[in-house]
Amino acid sequence: MISIKRRQRGAPVTMHSVGPQVHPSSQDEDYNLRETDPQLGGDRWPNARRGWIGGERFSSTYDLVEQMFYLYVRVVKAKDLSPSTLTSSCDPYVEVKLGNYKGRTKHIEKKTNPEWNQVYAFSKDRIQSSVLEVIVKDKEMLGRDDYIGRVAFDLNEVPTRVPPDSPLAPQWYRLEDRRGEGKVRGDIMLAVWMGTQADEAFSEAWHSDAAAVSGEGVFNVRSKVYVSPKLWYLRVNAIEAQDVIPSDRNRLPEVFVKAQMGSQVLRTKICPTRTTTPLWNEDLVFVAAEPFEEQLTITVEDRVHPSRDEVLGKIILPLTLFEKRLDHRPVHSRWFNLEKFGFGMMEADRRNELKFSSRIHLRISLEGGYHVLDESTLYSSDQRPTARQLWKQPIGVLEVGILGAQGLLPMKMRDGRGTTDAYCVAKYGQKWVRTRTILDNFSPKWNEQYTWEIYDPCTVITLGVFDNCHLGGGEKATAGTAARDSRIGKVRIRLSTLEAHRIYTHSHPLLVLHPHGVKKMGELQLAVRFTSLSLANMVYIYGQPLLPKQHYLRPFIVNQVENLRYQAMSIVAVRLGRAEPPLRKEVVEYMLDVDSHMWSMRRSKANFFRIMSLFSGIITMGQWFSQVCHWKNPITSILVHILFLILICYPELILPTLFLYMFLIGLWNYRFRPRHPPHMDTKLSWAEVVHPDELDEEFDTFPTSRPHDVVKMRYDRLRSVAGRIQTVVGDIATQGERFQSLLSWRDPRATSFFVVFSLCSAVVLYATPPKVVAMVTGLYYLRHPKFRSKLPSVPSNFFKRLPARTDSML
Repeated sequence: MISIKRRQRGAPVTMHSVGPQVHPSSQDEDYNLRETDPQLGGDRWPNARRGWIGGERFSSTYDLVEQMFYLYVRVVKAKDLSPSTLTSSCDPYVEVKLGNYKGRTKHIEKKTNPEWNQVYAFSKDRIQSSVLEVIVKDKEMLGRDDYIGRVAFDLNEVPTRVPPDSPLAPQWYRLEDRRGEGKVRGDIMLAVWMGTQADEAFSEAWHSDAAAVSGEGVFNVRSKVYVSPKLWYLRVNAIEAQDVIPSDRNRLPEVFVKAQMGSQVLRTKICPTRTTTPLWNEDLVFVAAEPFEEQLTITVEDRVHPSRDEVLGKIILPLTLFEKRLDHRPVHSRWFNLEKFGFGMMEADRRNELKFSSRIHLRISLEGGYHVLDESTLYSSDQRPTARQLWKQPIGVLEVGILGAQGLLPMKMRDGRGTTDAYCVAKYGQKWVRTRTILDNFSPKWNEQYTWEIYDPCTVITLGVFDNCHLGGGEKATAGTAARDSRIGKVRIRLSTLEAHRIYTHSHPLLVLHPHGVKKMGELQLAVRFTSLSLANMVYIYGQPLLPKQHYLRPFIVNQVENLRYQAMSIVAVRLGRAEPPLRKEVVEYMLDVDSHMWSMRRSKANFFRIMSLFSGIITMGQWFSQVCHWKNPITSILVHILFLILICYPELILPTLFLYMFLIGLWNYRFRPRHPPHMDTKLSWAEVVHPDELDEEFDTFPTSRPHDVVKMRYDRLRSVAGRIQTVVGDIATQGERFQSLLSWRDPRATSFFVVFSLCSAVVLYATPPKVVAMVTGLYYLRHPKFRSKLPSVPSNFFKRLPARTDSML
């Protein structure tokens, strides 16, 4: 464990005293993105004398974060320690003492040659001493622990190390007496060096700024990298069954198939004809995760009564039995014998069951050609298929420096004052990262850098900030429930809106919607860089389908996609919750937008006004044309008449003029292109002027908690229907905003491609007779179905990759 003494008066402390809080109104809040100027990668690092106290300039691969310097102490082992004179044994442990900070290893019972292999990290900013002491003691059951020996280090003589240098080799040091005047029996192996957060020992070290944490909380404050489990779609095609005999032989059964895997339960429709050889030919799709720990249970049941089903046969199958399919080619079907399901079977009946068994015909496969959706399709961070054999080469690299946060609000009370123990989680693709927890600080500095391979630029990275409520200090839960990490805020960044090879350093507002309104919880400071590896691959990827081919060859229906996404999200939350330290369920659900499909009057209004903003351009054009027709401006009307006559006489100029016009608009808008990534927009989200009753409805449970049964039924039905309408309206708005983004430079690559395409099209169409263009166009759209592909066209794929303002929606 690590302990810390009370600091002297005037010494810097991390716990902030919180008085009565007055939250400003939404009009006074600053919800905008702010550009920052951090000292990244050692820029402007002072050139000073060599040694740790004076400072030194280093080169580091961590070029998107501010360098933070730490004194690392690795306590490896000891040998030949002197035993106690009373017990003739030794229970040694080590204290690492630096100023007011004191780290302690666990004690090893009855060993004179103990091994610890523990690392301690002391932040340079908080050190108040120039001498490091490593003290070896013998733990006693009663009284004070015996002093064995110590080793002292002058911090001016500590060597420095910055990766990719090899790790510093530990050395043996002879122990000295308490005053350092003579040697004593025993040696200790240590490695002491000064490094940065880029050191490999950083994540496993016990940090001095987490001195107040004890017990299991020590593991919950460390930074970790997680990987989502590999998810598969399991497709069960129930074809038919034979010799299905009900218990009542005087009636023909109404048979259906029920399949269960873990908590997922699906049923086929009841066979339309009453028979002992039913036919269904129906697909049931589940979500499975590697390693396959669960089994598939298939039961054939008879609908005896509307409220009662009778099991006629059952079989349990391990998932490792099934074939993994990478494309749309069918797999071989198989017959499986069903076990008779019942109690009190006689031995003779068991023998007869082996001879005359019911059978079911199934075609089961693990679908590797699909991408298993575990997050909202609007903010998807990964679109690769499950099977690794189908992956393409990465087209870029995303580097994110999580610098810190500013102005966080108190999230809980400790010792009578507000406090926040913040950590940040970032999710992109299958890789999740979690920074270390900074205790009791409203402006934490993490300065941790992470890297992801990019396979598709039209994806979104999500970062969330949370308050750690599992520090081993006996945090109390509310209302008898387990303690939950509180959400502070979330940031989304769409990669296609980033220019390649440029470093974006911004302070992103952390906005959260509460039942009493929107609140700014602080700001998250990030440094982001997207590096493109190949321009040719980038051009190629913009013409490819968003999802793997299987999604278009054998698509799922909308309800199926939502159900499968919920199951996938639950599996990911369970698996990540079993890691050490766990990434808890409330964190995973918040990052994956578990409640994005729920009804919200506020979001419905926001989507409606998004559509109205799109139609406003058409209305303006109509008003302008009406003014031309009414000769409000004679000069404009005359010019329009001349242009109209020219286009009538020379129809071949219509399309070239149109594309040239869009090309010129794109060049003109380049001057006004966005200089920063998108952020949460409270006005777009309709969050600043929302009615309290609408917020109460948005935060209501589903089903509703209203007391009257009739009101509850009508209320739930209204919310369900309105939720679908909300989704449709949002999709319409998204499509329209993608048209606007063609020439807005929100996605610089897409706009560049379209501007170049417009120019090329203008040149080609100027030189091509219009009759040829019309004939080729007509023949193309009237071509035979044999020459058509089930996959979307290249223009359709390009359009679907364009960004919309969904990234800025709360």
